[in-house]
Amino acid sequence: MYGRAVAAAVDPIEKKPLFHFLPGTTSFSLAAVGCNFACLFCQNSDISQMPRDCSAIAGTDFPPNLVVDRAMAAGCASIAYTYTEPTVFFEYAEACMDLALAEGIKNVFVTNGYMTRQALERLQGKLHAANVDLKGFSDSFYRRVIGARLGPVKRSIALMVEMGIWVEVTTLLIPGYNDDEGELRELAYFLASLSTDLPWHISRFHPSYRLLDVPPTPVATIERAAAIGREAGLNYVYTGNIPGHDGESTVCPRCGEVVINRFGFSIRHHNLNGNRCGNCGASLPLIGLEVRP
Repeated sequence: MYGRAVAAAVDPIEKKPLFHFLPGTTSFSLAAVGCNFACLFCQNSDISQMPRDCSAIAGTDFPPNLVVDRAMAAGCASIAYTYTEPTVFFEYAEACMDLALAEGIKNVFVTNGYMTRQALERLQGKLHAANVDLKGFSDSFYRRVIGARLGPVKRSIALMVEMGIWVEVTTLLIPGYNDDEGELRELAYFLASLSTDLPWHISRFHPSYRLLDVPPTPVATIERAAAIGREAGLNYVYTGNIPGHDGESTVCPRCGEVVINRFGFSIRHHNLNGNRCGNCGASLPLIGLEVRP
């Protein structure tokens, strides 16, 4: 698996999704096959579950030096280890990260967060940002639907925040599985206890993999979850997989002005002076801002 990529593409960083880290830039996305989870609702099962379902390791030779060369040639500000689970191709990712650092390119994980403290500490100074999939907030859900446990994911999120890695969290809401309001409230308060500036992306489920009989998440359910997040004190709560929804945009928590207006993964316009709200001047957590007027 080392040095063999099953997918590589240039994406907007917002697709990870990361809305507060290098907004307006592109990220070179890289994946090898496999995952340490077996989510019944996997959105990338063709590559993440390939070793489990097909007993196959697909991919083409793509050594770390070429990955970084391609990222530089494309003008990417970061490399994202994504689409599958980067801890499964940890050594490959780490080799790319080391070379990227030397060229001034940032490194991003899109991860399920199921990793040890030792793994995270090994990435100290190499990993700049992560979007962590916090897939629910009950251990029974994790065991029944994913084949894992909740505790290690919570610990990883907390440790990343403690280490100074920029963290955003995504939860895919699945009707009847992880949309209980009480659990969502506990999840939101957990995130707020780490930082009220930690962005929470709440995404709409569409039938996939082994949950093809489950309907798409009602938009009203996503909106209610977002309201719960704000009630818990989170300043930046986003709705996902609903293109054109107001919940895609960044709002100043002080004055309520829309400071970054988005449609899907695209920034349409902004009202910012540097990292400050153009209306009230509040300082906002936007790292490496690259959006244009």
